[in-house]
Amino acid sequence: MVLPPLDAPRAPLARAITDTVGCMVFSGIPDEAFMFYEGLEVDNSKSYWNANKQVYDTMVKAPVAAMLDELADEFGTPHLFRPYRDVRFSKDKTPYKDHQGGYIQILDGVGYYLHIGADGLYVAGGWWSQGEMTNRFRAALEDDVIGSELEKIVDGLRSDFRISGDRLKTRPRGVPEDHPRLDLLRHKSLYAARQYEPEPWVHTPEALDRVRQTWRTLTPLVDWLRVRLS
Repeated sequence: MVLPPLDAPRAPLARAITDTVGCMVFSGIPDEAFMFYEGLEVDNSKSYWNANKQVYDTMVKAPVAAMLDELADEFGTPHLFRPYRDVRFSKDKTPYKDHQGGYIQILDGVGYYLHIGADGLYVAGGWWSQGEMTNRFRAALEDDVIGSELEKIVDGLRSDFRISGDRLKTRPRGVPEDHPRLDLLRHKSLYAARQYEPEPWVHTPEALDRVRQTWRTLTPLVDWLRVRLS
């Protein structure tokens, strides 16, 4: 599957554009970005990628980078993820990721995340790393005041966000079955996420406002993790 050439006639679509001083200005995520990933799901190959490289650069990478740049003043320095999969230790040898992600790190393993793919715009915030941070996380939850703060934050997000993360199927060693925060103690990482389908507003500057407001809503969670896991 190859997308139509960029100069083919089509209805006007929002996209990142370059202003007179050469900076990218976010004006929406083009429909071609989602079409690109629909095609990649069918044909995740180097030949498809090479045939549609210009579409990726201008309709996927550019608007995501522009959105992150506009969010940087409020949230921090952004990082745009590479589109290539690390297949060294994976049975799945498809070479390209099925989404374009971006991340703003607040603390190692803690921050704000977004990506676009065939199914739309995904926005999240929280904690993704494990190791020693898992021990700090559980230690913080043992404190009734500090642990209750996180419980209240997470409960307040559940109606609009999916609470996710790597979790133990049982309970951590030494934690009683009746611990009041047992559900949170099972987590080895913790983040809240929301999936937005590619509705018309995604193709407009409103997408930037939605991401900004979503990240602001997730800031109490990110701040709790930043303080307690540092």
